Amino acid sequence: MTEICYIDDIIYQKDTVLTVGTFDGIHQGHLSLMKRLVQKAKQHTCRSVVVSFDPHPRSIIHAGDDGIKLLTTLEERSRHLSEIGVDVLCVIPFTRDFSLQNSEEFVTNILSAKIGLSYFIIGYDHHFGKNRDGNAQTLQKMSSHLNFEVEIVDKKEMGDLTISSTKIRQSLEIHGNAIQAEEFLGRPYSFEGVVVHGDERGRTIGFPTANIQLSHRDKLIPREGIYAVLAQLDGHMYKGMMNIGNRPTFNGQNQRIEVHLFSFNNQIYGQNLRVFLIDRIRDEQKFTSSNELVTQLNLDMKKSLEILEERHI
Repeated sequence: MTEICYIDDIIYQKDTVLTVGTFDGIHQGHLSLMKRLVQKAKQHTCRSVVVSFDPHPRSIIHAGDDGIKLLTTLEERSRHLSEIGVDVLCVIPFTRDFSLQNSEEFVTNILSAKIGLSYFIIGYDHHFGKNRDGNAQTLQKMSSHLNFEVEIVDKKEMGDLTISSTKIRQSLEIHGNAIQAEEFLGRPYSFEGVVVHGDERGRTIGFPTANIQLSHRDKLIPREGIYAVLAQLDGHMYKGMMNIGNRPTFNGQNQRIEVHLFSFNNQIYGQNLRVFLIDRIRDEQKFTSSNELVTQLNLDMKKSLEILEERHI
């Protein structure tokens, strides 16, 4: 398992291969860089370290905005990095004061002096430091003085699109495009939370739902609508469908995330449920009666099962 280690607790080790970035999503573009990081570390018997930030830098630099929603929490990033074989996820608390460091100060005082640095793997377009003044060329100029090597990883494209966390957020938040998000991420987009009590109307119409309270307040919630999903509970995977919305048929006022698990009727309040988006079926809509809603829910369930069957899930 990749260790999450904050910068003040990191143990200095010169024989370190590292890269730096927010890496929200750990998408396909990130993965090619991470795999090269791990490969390089094994070749030279070094420690592999991913240096990242919390909270997301944009939430501090653009504090007046609504804030950025996360594709992956720190714990999720650690989980994905562990699958690749990264040794350490080093977290630097991102503050206004920290953001004032220029790139040379950051490399000299943090990366080289506190973490240790023999090899720096960097994306072709990555910028860092105050006003994003640092890049691969900056590192190459500093490398001989601080005794480390620099390797640049080319961009990763999917068709004609360059993969980015921003494009994935737009796919999910604006379009609810679970399929495109999965193509960019290399896995279905997922989130998790605790099952909490709701109105229990679903149970009265034959479609009981698990109401999810997200574990992280900044986690991205996809566009409202009905989705075919998989859900993980106690290590078991279940097929289901999910509604994100305000429940207009019942004049709901607040957005909720409600998951109906097929062929499942257990009480799971207080348990943790992880939901994987497979495909979006339709918009949320208001029905004139409960019977009309039930008719549509049966159609949604049929469509969800067809989608999951087509995906061999």
